[in-house]
Amino acid sequence: MARKALLWSMFMGLASFSFLLIHVYGEQPQVGQFSGGHYHDQMRKMQAIKASFVRHDSIALSPSISPSPSAAQQPPVVSSSRVYHATSYGADPTGKMDSTEAILKAISDAVQGPSEGSLIEGIQNLGGAKLSLEGGNYLISRPLRLPATGLGNFMIHGGTLRASDDFPTDGYLIDLSSSSNSKNEVNGKSSMDAQLSSSSSYNYEYITLKDLMLDSNYRGGGIAVINSLRTSIDNCYIVHFTTNGILVQSGHETYIRNSFLGQHITAGGDQGERNFSGTAITLMGNDNAVTDVVIFSAATGIIISGQANILTGVHCYNKATGFGGTGIYLKLPGLTQTRIVNSYLDYTGIVAEDPVQLDISNCFFLGDAYIVLKSINGVANGVNIVDNMFGGSDKGIEIVQLDQSNGPFKDIKQVVIDRNNVKGMNLKATVARGSANGEGNSWVVDFNNVLLFPNLIRHVQYSLSSTSSQFPNHALRNISGNRVQIQTNLNVSASVFVTVDQSVAN
Repeated sequence: MARKALLWSMFMGLASFSFLLIHVYGEQPQVGQFSGGHYHDQMRKMQAIKASFVRHDSIALSPSISPSPSAAQQPPVVSSSRVYHATSYGADPTGKMDSTEAILKAISDAVQGPSEGSLIEGIQNLGGAKLSLEGGNYLISRPLRLPATGLGNFMIHGGTLRASDDFPTDGYLIDLSSSSNSKNEVNGKSSMDAQLSSSSSYNYEYITLKDLMLDSNYRGGGIAVINSLRTSIDNCYIVHFTTNGILVQSGHETYIRNSFLGQHITAGGDQGERNFSGTAITLMGNDNAVTDVVIFSAATGIIISGQANILTGVHCYNKATGFGGTGIYLKLPGLTQTRIVNSYLDYTGIVAEDPVQLDISNCFFLGDAYIVLKSINGVANGVNIVDNMFGGSDKGIEIVQLDQSNGPFKDIKQVVIDRNNVKGMNLKATVARGSANGEGNSWVVDFNNVLLFPNLIRHVQYSLSSTSSQFPNHALRNISGNRVQIQTNLNVSASVFVTVDQSVAN
């Protein structure tokens, strides 16, 4: 009996220990309560907790289980790349095969991708989509055009385009104009159902052409930008054009930067320079900028017939003036509104027709290069030609000249030509200083060798210094024929210093 009592005591002790363990790990332990019902409640709670852990792990690890509603709301992860590679469409980067169709298909896909709202009203924002030429050399047999207008925020970059031998001679390798054929087809498929620019006055906005070499193969031009807004042409090398390297027509804010243009690849002194033709850049729109650009061969470097354009850091040695070339031709008589600053005219000069609001400053003219003001309706108004350097070969060439073959300038206001330094050429200005000295009662200072406009002096300042013991009365007597006469009432020994100005408005 003692043995049975001992065994029963040990059994009850183990049972009590079990109940104690359960109370330690159970929720909200109630000390002193060891009922069997409570034990079963605690076990059920622990099993439920364990089951919840098992369900969570199975959802996270098993792809066959449907995600929770919150997870289902997350968008799928997709590639954000908007770069379209020419070779992926079959373009030949060796330049042996015609790549026109392949590149047009790549352009079509790029502009029909996801859009990011709009830019200016009526221009669809393509979100920065890019056509990468991947450093290849591609043969092109017809102009590359976007399949529809009304597009923006798109780039073509990184390669060479070369015109084929049957490329149209009036075409451009890259043509940003509205297609003459609204049903333009790419690889047999209609590019777009309709033009997108019906509500915009511009064809395109924010198109970037960058890091390109364009070889027109003496058939047509390089780039045409027609009625577009905020176009960027950056780091391009454009050669072998016969019409225009770059044509900008209508629209505004086309920026041409860090680029090189020439009909023939040369570095000056070319034996065929007399035969250079074509124009490197034609600006027929407003508010454009040409910055840090070199033009090394063409009959004319830049022609401007639009308003409010600026040229900065331009180096023209396209065709010498002596061979009939012109560096910069401003062809907007009566409303020039052009600034040419910090530029280098190298053996080729500037021509401005009836200049109105023209600034030419801080430029260098080398090799007898000069500026011509050409009369069309006889107007010159608001012209600044100041702080330039001129270098020549002592041939007596004037730094600024008048072309009055169509009639004389007769409406001349606020024309300031001053503070230019000259070596080996003849100085011309609208502000001049001179002196005369001797004994007598009349002194004449002749400014014809300096003043630009004939028989035009609007303002005179003078001083008379006499060593005579007498104090003479003196006066300005005559300013005709660009000569100034100072006269005294007594014969004295004197020096006369005179400053004249043609620029003061009436």
